[in-house]
Amino acid sequence: MERAKELTLVTVIGSIGNLALLVFKFVAGIVGHSAAMVADAVHSLSDFITDIIVLVFVRVGAKPQDETHDYGHGKFETLATFFVALALAGAAIGIIVNGAVKFARWLQGDVLVVPGKLALWAALISIVVKEILYRYTAARGKALDSPAVVANAWHHRSDALSSIGAAVGIGGAILLGDRWAVLDPLASIVVGAMLVKVAWDLFRDSTGELTDESLPASAEKDIEDIIGEFPEVSEPHNLRTRRIGNRVAIEAHVRLSGDMSLHDAHAIVSEIEKRLRERFGPNTIVTIHPEPRK
Repeated sequence: MERAKELTLVTVIGSIGNLALLVFKFVAGIVGHSAAMVADAVHSLSDFITDIIVLVFVRVGAKPQDETHDYGHGKFETLATFFVALALAGAAIGIIVNGAVKFARWLQGDVLVVPGKLALWAALISIVVKEILYRYTAARGKALDSPAVVANAWHHRSDALSSIGAAVGIGGAILLGDRWAVLDPLASIVVGAMLVKVAWDLFRDSTGELTDESLPASAEKDIEDIIGEFPEVSEPHNLRTRRIGNRVAIEAHVRLSGDMSLHDAHAIVSEIEKRLRERFGPNTIVTIHPEPRK
């Protein structure tokens, strides 16, 4: 439960920052007559919503195994990552569409409104705050091995990137005049495309885990090498791997001498399992099935 408390603290800190920023951005966007800043505020709102999702799912994912979940509840964290990816993709597409509509209007001769300096300050402050939140959340998420929190960190980074786009557009319009207000929608389209890529990576990874995708080939090679370090063991086969939240599950069959006692076979298998847990973490689920050598 200590891990769950730390993850909760990280997410709460981020949610407080998101709540403060989204209120500030909405006010700055309305008072400063900046549609870009209002859109950025909506992005911060999506961050706040995903914070709530992560808080709920991390707490559920920390529950130990029970009668209905023999492998624990770790995949609830993965499910949270999946939802964060969807929310991020939705925010990114919204940014692109909004920018494209503005750009189309500009091409048709519409004059885009030049925003006020309050909107520019809101964008600059958002960049600094969200980058700090990204670095803090990503570092803690990696240290605690939580894909959901790492995914949420990228949502902080996405907001910083969208604020950069807003700052470029707002700043360009203020400094260069009405005809350069088009920088705002153009920058937002570029930023939106970057966010789609991030969302896709998170979606791909979480979907892979939810569908029991195997560990990377390098990790499976490490497993085979560890098993191969035991001279009594031969022909490791039927290797199966997957992730369950922040845990790894490993299953493999090995061959031992048919003359070996059950006690000795069990001791060797237990030592293999110990070595694998040293490599992949103490909570790794390891099942080594011994077979008599032909």
